[in-house]
Amino acid sequence: MKPKGRPIKTRLVKAEPQIVQFSPRGRPGRPDEIDLTVEEFEALRLADHRNTHHKLAGTFMGVSRQTFERILKKARNKVSDGLVNGKIIRIHGGKFRVG
Repeated sequence: MKPKGRPIKTRLVKAEPQIVQFSPRGRPGRPDEIDLTVEEFEALRLADHRNTHHKLAGTFMGVSRQTFERILKKARNKVSDGLVNGKIIRIHGGKFRVG
């Protein structure tokens, strides 16, 4: 089956995250997991931690402002789901290169 849409462009990230998993405490049993890609992590780092303007952050990652905002929205949804519902958040994968 042929993939839909355009191929995903390789995104630039400053560095791979040093901490790659967050686990909730106080939740009985094995919590569900959420996978956050490295480029989603980078979008959160730039926008929310560094307060970088979205157009500039998109330039840093080698994507348009609109693409950056889509990546950021997806990342925020995943993280909020993990926090609200007590899920493990794993950071790995995606299509990126360190630069």
